[in-house]
Amino acid sequence: MTTVTPLSSSVAPGVTFSNFVHMKLPESTNCLACSEDGMYLSLGHAHGLSVWCVSSLTCVAERLEDRLEITSIQMSRITEKTYLLATIDDMGVARVFAYHCDSIHLLSTVNSMENVNKRSICLTFELSQGGYYGVAAISCNSAVWLEVYRFPSEAWLKELEMAVSHIQESNCNEDVDLKWTPLSVVTKIKPPEIPEGTEMEGPDEVQTTDFLMHYLALDILTKNCKLETHSFKSDEEKTHESQRCCTVHFLLPCGQFPGDLKIRSQPESPVAFCVWWSDSHNLLQYQLHKARNFKPDVEPVPYLFWPNTKKILCSAVTRCTQYIALGLDSALVCIWDRQSGAPFSVVLISAADCVISRMQFVDDWPVSGDDTQSFNTEEVHLLVACKSGAIHTINTGRGRQSRITLLTDSPKDTGDLPTVIVSVPTLRSLVLRVQRNGKIFLHDVLNKQTLCTLIPPKTHSIATPCSPVYALNSKRRILFIRGDQDTSYRPSSQEYSQSQLFIFHFGESDSLQKYVVSPSDSPQRQKTLSYITLEETCDRYLQQRALSADARSRAFTQTWKELQEAVMAQQGHS
Repeated sequence: MTTVTPLSSSVAPGVTFSNFVHMKLPESTNCLACSEDGMYLSLGHAHGLSVWCVSSLTCVAERLEDRLEITSIQMSRITEKTYLLATIDDMGVARVFAYHCDSIHLLSTVNSMENVNKRSICLTFELSQGGYYGVAAISCNSAVWLEVYRFPSEAWLKELEMAVSHIQESNCNEDVDLKWTPLSVVTKIKPPEIPEGTEMEGPDEVQTTDFLMHYLALDILTKNCKLETHSFKSDEEKTHESQRCCTVHFLLPCGQFPGDLKIRSQPESPVAFCVWWSDSHNLLQYQLHKARNFKPDVEPVPYLFWPNTKKILCSAVTRCTQYIALGLDSALVCIWDRQSGAPFSVVLISAADCVISRMQFVDDWPVSGDDTQSFNTEEVHLLVACKSGAIHTINTGRGRQSRITLLTDSPKDTGDLPTVIVSVPTLRSLVLRVQRNGKIFLHDVLNKQTLCTLIPPKTHSIATPCSPVYALNSKRRILFIRGDQDTSYRPSSQEYSQSQLFIFHFGESDSLQKYVVSPSDSPQRQKTLSYITLEETCDRYLQQRALSADARSRAFTQTWKELQEAVMAQQGHS
């Protein structure tokens, strides 16, 4: 039996999840993913993949192959009864499957291995909400690039209906002689390169009149200087360092682009995506509807370009994708507002040895009673984790002083370092944390309170806690996480000797009921769709600037005072 052990005196001890369930998992289950509607759970394992129904916890479909070990899986719904599955196997091959009418169909193989000498490896493969687009990071011979795909959903739906009819008529469970419409490449993006004819000798001597090329060149020169200082490393280490990784976020309509007003019939379809490369200072944004006439020999140009003073370490976007947060070197956090195209807030975490490792916006933060709908009440809430294990919350808004709160300090024991920190949607201001030692906590970040500890049965412990296999079902408030047999425990039956799927139902604990919030009550959800004209965007920006004038004036005065003190201190030393 699994219990929730409260750590706060305000919660009665011994609360038990009434319908806690554990089930045997397929051999070597490597990954889990939930659909957005909370109906299905997909599993990737050593012999293929399977789809389970969440309500009944039964396997409704599976696709088994002896040499197909899935290591990464994502799931997205395209219709009420059809879901897309994006997978990567242990050989780096990316595929697109469809779950339709209790069957799993292979629709496309993204990077085939026909030529061994030019073998490409898929590093990451992600789906947009609604399954409209996919993005993959591809590596081949130490080169890395990004490919964005448009899925022919309408054609696939018709072909899936034909496949179901064919299976019923032929009385077989396989797709025989079925040809699926191929996916199309929307755009292909490579890491920025210095253009020919640009004169430059160092980061401070870049000679180009192009604003975009100037900042891209600074990135490249800074990276090259870093590699030269590590020339004593092995060739393998140099190759690994020179290979640039990238992070991508799909962006929903936000009223800023001309194409936003043309897609009201598909509000969940992204209109753009932003990307940043490792060792880069720059966030680049590309439009999806501008990339339809893709030409392989033409390098796409970013539609928007957001330079930053420090190197980007991590990033996050809100659910409505209006705000983009960047964790920068030197413990800086910069939040960009897509509607105004300007920085929303810049926050410095002054804690010692703070190196930001990851961040996330906190969902469903309660609105203060004195808040109104005026522009100066816009506020965002961030969860920021540092490499030291310390966790901070940031509450900031336009025209408001930022508040930084230390949620948990740096642990003394490395086993207490967090490996997963994720906001729990529809549970107000609650955050789930998994530690290296396998302990799981649920935190109230608003009151700086640890609500409970999630404890698996004594026969098992959380599998690979440094990289746990889990999925969070936000619709049904359920945590799925894999547990392996504890080596110190001798099982009484074969059932407990296998890996188990443990299910924690947050919504059915009485102590958590006061945190439950419906999606319609979420402040972020209410402003997810915002269709405004360019004139309204300009008016909005001017009003925001006027309302934040006092705060900006105080910040300017403080900065000037600090500069004067620094100069006087320098003169005193000389």
